[in-house]
Amino acid sequence: MSDKRNECSEISNGLGQNAGFLAQVKMRLAGRTRGFAREESGTMLIFGLTIFMMVLVATGMAIDFMRHENMRSRLQATLDRAVLAAADLDQTNDPQEVVEDYFAKSGLSGYDLTVDVTEGLNFRTVRADASSQVDSMFLNMVGIGSLDAPAGGAAEERINQVEISLVLDISGSMDDRDKLENMQQAANEFVDTLITPDTKDLISISVIPYTGQTNAGEALFDALNVNQVHGYSHCVEFEASDFTTVPLSFSKQYQQAQHFEYSSLYYGSSYGYRIQNPWCSDKSHEEIKLFQNDVNFLKNTINQYQPRTATGIHYAMKWGAALLDPNMRPVVDALISSGDVDPAFSGRPVDYDDEETVKVIVLMTDGMNVNQYRIKSWAYNSTSERRQWNKYALFYFLNNFVRWYDRNKFYYQKYGSVTADNRLHDICDASNDAGIVVFSIGFEISANAYASEVMSECATTDSHFYAVEGVEISDAFGAIAKTINQLRLIQ
Repeated sequence: MSDKRNECSEISNGLGQNAGFLAQVKMRLAGRTRGFAREESGTMLIFGLTIFMMVLVATGMAIDFMRHENMRSRLQATLDRAVLAAADLDQTNDPQEVVEDYFAKSGLSGYDLTVDVTEGLNFRTVRADASSQVDSMFLNMVGIGSLDAPAGGAAEERINQVEISLVLDISGSMDDRDKLENMQQAANEFVDTLITPDTKDLISISVIPYTGQTNAGEALFDALNVNQVHGYSHCVEFEASDFTTVPLSFSKQYQQAQHFEYSSLYYGSSYGYRIQNPWCSDKSHEEIKLFQNDVNFLKNTINQYQPRTATGIHYAMKWGAALLDPNMRPVVDALISSGDVDPAFSGRPVDYDDEETVKVIVLMTDGMNVNQYRIKSWAYNSTSERRQWNKYALFYFLNNFVRWYDRNKFYYQKYGSVTADNRLHDICDASNDAGIVVFSIGFEISANAYASEVMSECATTDSHFYAVEGVEISDAFGAIAKTINQLRLIQ
């Protein structure tokens, strides 16, 4: 028993010693832990490594985003060029193949491309979408393996219905320095550009040549209520109020313009008595030709013009505007019935708010309005007197048959050039207010600041006015034609 008690005592003492040892170990571990917690050496290294990793990721993300944007920009630029080229109505290749060819030759790779083409008689719309996957170099560190670079857009060339009044100066000054020939060439190119087999039923051109007055032609003249007193030509007198509005009146009675030649190059010669350049042209090809789409007819008409007498821009501008007003529709329908206008233009001129139609005036001059002279009524109130002025140039007759102190009794100034300019300003304002787009061309008038100002103010905006010299007139007509038939991005 004694031995067992001793053994138990030894075991008890051993356990006590072990417990003490364990307590000492715990105390030592606790001390070391508290020391480690208080230790600060190496802390900045860990923080620095953390910041470095964050900067590395951010920089890598920026690089990936820049690579993505570069690819997207290249796709978009290529797509824009491709759809513009494909939408061009003059483009004879398949529009989809044109777009695909642009991309094939762009140096791009790994892209997806879809092309949608819609086209009709007077338009072509090309829409395209492209995309490319840009593999990530750094974004995959945060689980983004690639970025999608998209591009999209559309281009459309649409030739709307267009009603054009082409107002051309054929006054005497157009005989200088090949101006008439240059104008005719430019006008011919204008007609060729706008009227093609695809557009001839959409685009009408009314040609209004003018001298000191504008000859409406018999059919148009007869459609109005005009007090006709002779049959030598068909010009109409407009008063101040007529220039403040676009339409002509079918109820108001207008006065017929006198038919005479104010001056003659040959008034002092024995063979120069007969009038050659009357204030109102009596040539059938120099009458207004309205709503035409026959290219050969228009060009042949323009090519027959000859320079004659004075300049009355305001009269021609009034006619150019009036021919675009919807109240002229019955006249056009009558001319369709008589075979003088293509049936495709039935219902023209359309209403101003027709979204499918553009109304345009192209007004060209090489000079300025002149004073407006007339023969006094006492010398122009009988058939025989009117016949006389159709035979004799005014100043030839006065210089050969009238005493010098009586000569000024035969004629008078109806109004001056400034009044004519004011009336031009009024009809230009009325046209622009109605929604008609007015282009004006000042041909070799750049040295005349006043003339340039008058023509510039007539145009819809400053950019619609062209001041040109010599053969530059073709550039002006070409630019106007391209503006009318413009190509534009629609997205």
